[in-house]
Amino acid sequence: MRYASITDRLSGLGSGKWALHIQARAMASSGIPIIELTIGEPDLPPDRALLDEAARAMYAGRYKYSDGRGERPVVAALVEKYRKRRADVTESNILCFPGTQTALFAVMLGLAEAGDEVLVGDPLYATYEGVVASTGATIRTVPLRAENRFHMQAEDLEKAITPKSRVLLLNNPHNPSGAVLNREEVIAIGEVCRKHDLWILCDEVYEELTFGSDFHSPFDFPEFAERTIAVASISKSHAAPGFRSGWAAGPAEFCERLLPVSETMLFGVQPFISDMTAMAVSQPFDTARIMRENYGRRAKLAADTLAGSNVIKPLMPEGGMFILLDVAATGLDGEAFARKLLREKHVAVMPGGSFGENAKDFLRLSLTVPDETLVEAVGRIADLGQELAGLTAKRA
Repeated sequence: MRYASITDRLSGLGSGKWALHIQARAMASSGIPIIELTIGEPDLPPDRALLDEAARAMYAGRYKYSDGRGERPVVAALVEKYRKRRADVTESNILCFPGTQTALFAVMLGLAEAGDEVLVGDPLYATYEGVVASTGATIRTVPLRAENRFHMQAEDLEKAITPKSRVLLLNNPHNPSGAVLNREEVIAIGEVCRKHDLWILCDEVYEELTFGSDFHSPFDFPEFAERTIAVASISKSHAAPGFRSGWAAGPAEFCERLLPVSETMLFGVQPFISDMTAMAVSQPFDTARIMRENYGRRAKLAADTLAGSNVIKPLMPEGGMFILLDVAATGLDGEAFARKLLREKHVAVMPGGSFGENAKDFLRLSLTVPDETLVEAVGRIADLGQELAGLTAKRA
């Protein structure tokens, strides 16, 4: 039988990126005790008031077809949220989707196609390759360097641009590194995109999870408004990834042109989830604050646990829910180290190479486990590092 070319373009770009995570889950289901530090799933539940609101809405009959742009209460709540960042936002600037991932997919369909290039920082979140490939466009990577704490540099972006470049996919705060761009860096990146007439698609799902660094976005600056689309969700900020509730905020003309694409895909988000999202966005909740405190503390705990190691080097995050560990001094890259770690120490982490060439010597650890569990896992990582360093020294 014949298949559409999209199935070839996306071959290997789905769950294959998470092969080690899947292997770890299989080991755990067979009875092997595994410490799992692979995926970014909050360890807090959503606030009880949000669960009650979703249930209330269901029992009130909010389970029928929804508005393709988004239910009125959640669109109004999102307008107020983004007006705090830029005063000219209206309902015409908002589209709702089931999660950030769907928003990314739909928005990219509206911006790029075969023959185009999409600029993405390397390292990059693992699904971005599939998001870009699905459109027929190709990724052109912008190097994010460890010596710059994986902050995108405007000069590196400009060097990567070609006549085929159409979009910059900007992840800030950044996954996997936890980098948070400062105001000057955001303005410099925006100016490069304006100079070369590029769209800016901002994945801002970790906006509320920064550890002391102020959050900045091209969306917030009027001079970049005509070319910037921000996407986010309640998955991380409100510890509600399973509810799949996200959105895009961008130019009115873009939203109007993308609406038929969105409606063709899914025609709206479940109304009862939309009501829950409206409450989440419009009212104060402690969930993000608690997670910020937990993840920041755990990152420091991981670094402190490695203080005596001369082979495993932590890169402290500025936001998000992960920490990167540099394992190059062990003589193994992140992939080989992660597989050995799972096999011998029963700790599951993500190899940095899953996120691009510039992270191949790193491990990404989730900070979404209790403190004592994280300390135990990092201790096992340090032990394996010392063992490997000893073997390396003997061979030398």
